[in-house]
Amino acid sequence: MFEDYYMTVDEVAEALKISKSFAYKVIRKMNAELKEQGFFTMAGKVNKQFFLEKTCYYSEKFKERR
Repeated sequence: MFEDYYMTVDEVAEALKISKSFAYKVIRKMNAELKEQGFFTMAGKVNKQFFLEKTCYYSEKFKERR
């Protein structure tokens, strides 16, 4: 049901063209920011909308894939 709301480490690594280990670091940093704002987070996944807004990937290309 909620699989479209979160991005996995593989999806983050692919979107940013980075290694999986670095993608985990990116996810941890974004989740820390979300947690500070009082949101629930899951290890190894990041909210897709937050990811897209925080990166330059909030474009028509990614809107079509959602």
